[in-house]
Amino acid sequence: MGEYSPILILGAIIGLFSLCTIVAYLVFKKHKPKDLDRQMSDWALLLRLLGYAKEYWYMFPIALVVMLISVAHDVISPLLIGDIQELLSESFELAELYSIIIVYVAVLAVSMLCTYLQALILQSVGQKILSKLRQAVYDHIQCLSHNQLNHIPVGVLVTRAVHDPSGVSNLFTNVLVTLVKNVMVVIAVVVAMLMLNYGLTLVMLCFMPYTILLAYVFRKFFRNAHRNVTDANTALNAFLSENLSGMKITQIFNREDRKMEEFLQRSDGLKKARQGRIVIASFFRPLIQMINYCSLLALFYFAGKGYIQETDFLGQTITASVLVSFYMYNSKFYRPLFAIVDQFDALQQAYASAEKIFRVLDTQPELVDEADAIEVPEIRGEIEFRDVWFAYEPDVWVLRGVSFKVQPGQTVAFVGATGSGKTTILSLLCRNYDIQKGQILLDGIDIRKIKISSLRSHFGQMLQDVFLFSGTVRDNIALGLEVSDREVWEAMRLVNADGFVKNLPDGLSHEVRERGNNFSAGQRQLISFARTVLHKPAVMIMDEATANIDTETEVLIQDSLEKMRNIGTVLVVAHRLSTIQNADNIIVLSQGEILEQGNHQQLLSLHGRYHKLYTLQQQKELLQKS
Repeated sequence: MGEYSPILILGAIIGLFSLCTIVAYLVFKKHKPKDLDRQMSDWALLLRLLGYAKEYWYMFPIALVVMLISVAHDVISPLLIGDIQELLSESFELAELYSIIIVYVAVLAVSMLCTYLQALILQSVGQKILSKLRQAVYDHIQCLSHNQLNHIPVGVLVTRAVHDPSGVSNLFTNVLVTLVKNVMVVIAVVVAMLMLNYGLTLVMLCFMPYTILLAYVFRKFFRNAHRNVTDANTALNAFLSENLSGMKITQIFNREDRKMEEFLQRSDGLKKARQGRIVIASFFRPLIQMINYCSLLALFYFAGKGYIQETDFLGQTITASVLVSFYMYNSKFYRPLFAIVDQFDALQQAYASAEKIFRVLDTQPELVDEADAIEVPEIRGEIEFRDVWFAYEPDVWVLRGVSFKVQPGQTVAFVGATGSGKTTILSLLCRNYDIQKGQILLDGIDIRKIKISSLRSHFGQMLQDVFLFSGTVRDNIALGLEVSDREVWEAMRLVNADGFVKNLPDGLSHEVRERGNNFSAGQRQLISFARTVLHKPAVMIMDEATANIDTETEVLIQDSLEKMRNIGTVLVVAHRLSTIQNADNIIVLSQGEILEQGNHQQLLSLHGRYHKLYTLQQQKELLQKS
C-alpha cells in the first residue's frame, strides 16, 4: 500500500480543491441575482445563433474535413518521436531515421496548410454571419415605436448593433470550431493511447472527472462575469453617447469636472467587472494546470516504475518508446484542454453578448400592422378625429375626447399652451403612437387598418428640431430617393432654399457635418422643407417649424406655405399666431380639449382664448419694436 501513497496524496489534493470549488458554486448559485431576461440556456442560445449560420451550412463540413486532416499531426507525431527513441536506443541506419523525419515534416506541412484553409473558410463565413446579425438588429430597431425608442438609451442600441455582434461573430470564426477541433484531438489522442498502452491511458483518464467538474462549475462563474462586463460596457457607451452629444451644454454650464466624475464612476465599474473576469480565469487556469502536472507525475511514477523495474503494468510491458510517446501524448492531451479553457471563456463572452442581442430582438414592437391592414396608394387628404383619448402614461390623459375634421386641401392650424396636445395630435395621425379610445380616419379609413409604411408615405413632416445626417446637401434632401438633380433644385426653388445652396462652394455636393452644425437654424429648416416637398406628400405637417428661425427665413417659409396650399392638406402647429392668419381653420387646445375653432376673424370675434393669445402677442411685438 505504501508504494501507492504518492498517488493517494495527489488524489487527496485534487479532491480538496474540487470540494472547495463545489462549495463556492453552491454559494454562488444560492445568491445569484434573479434576472429573467438572462435565463436562456447555453443550448437555447447556441441553437438560435446557429439559425443565422444555416444559410452557409455547406461551408462547415468542408472546414470539418480540413480540420480532421490537421488533427493527424497531433496523433501521429508522438508515435514518430517514440519510434525515433526506439531507434536511438538500438543500433540503426541513418536512412531509417531520415525516413521518419521526412514523414514527420510531411505531416506537419499538411497540418499547417489545413489550419490555414480552415481559418480562411471560417473567417469568410463568420464575417457574413456578423453582417447578417447586425442587419437583423438594426432592422428590428427601426421597427420599434417612438415610445420604445424613448425608453432605450442610444448608446445601448449602438452597443447591441456594433459591439455585441462582434463577440458573437467570434463564436463562429474561432470558438466553436476550435472547441470541436480540440475535442477531436482529445478523442483521437485517447484512442491512440489506448492502442499503445491501455494501462497508462487509464491512469491519465483518472484525472478527467476533475477536469470536467471544474469546467462545469466555472462555466457559471464565467457566464456571470461576462454579463457584468457587458452591462458595464453598455452603461459606459450609453453615457458617452449622451454626454458627447451634449458636450456644449456641459461646457456652457462649466460642469466638466462633474461629468468627469460620472465618467470615471462608469469607467471604474467596467474596470472592476473586467478584473472580476480576470480573477475567475486566474483561478481556473492554474487548477487545470495543476491537474495536468498531477497526471504527468502519475504517468512518470507508474511508467518509470514499470520501465526501471522491468515489470508489467496491468499486463502490459512499458518500454522507453512507450514512455516518450505517452509523455508527448500527455502534452497533446492537456494542451487542447487548456485551449478549450480559453475558448470556453470566449464562448461565455459570446453567450453574454447573444443574450443582450436577443433581448433587443425579442422586444415586440408596440406598433404593428393588423392582419387585414391594406395599402393605400393615393389619398385625398381628408382627416377626421372622432372622440380621441390618448395618454403616454396610464390614466394621465393628454387628449380628452378630441373631435375635428379636415377637408382635403385645407390648411388647419393648432394653437395652445405647451402641453395642450398639439404635437401629440400630429404624432397620432402618423401613428407614432396608438390611441386608447376613439378613431382617427384618413379618407374615411381607420388608420389602424392601413399599413404603417403606406400611411406614413403620404405625410411630410417639418419638425422644430431639424435633424441632418452626415453627407451632402443632396443626400439630406433626397434621403435615398432616386431623383435627378433637376428635381432636387425644383423642390428647393419651391421652398426658397435654392438661394443659399447656390452660394455654397460645392452646391448640392457641399458637405453636411454631424447634425448639420455647419448650417444655421434657418438653413437647416429650409433643407428640411425641401426634403419634405421632394417626397411629394399628400399631407404636409409643420410642427413649430418657424419657432427657432430668423424673420427673413420665416418670410421665405411663409411664402413657401402659400405655394404649398394648392398641393395638398397642410397641418400647422405654431406659437406665432401671425404665421397662421390665412389658415382655413384654427383649432385652439387647452389641457387636451378643444376650446374653440374657426378662422382667424371668427376666433377674434369670439373674444375667447385665441383673442387673448393674439392680443398678448401683438403687445409683445409692439414692445420689441419700440
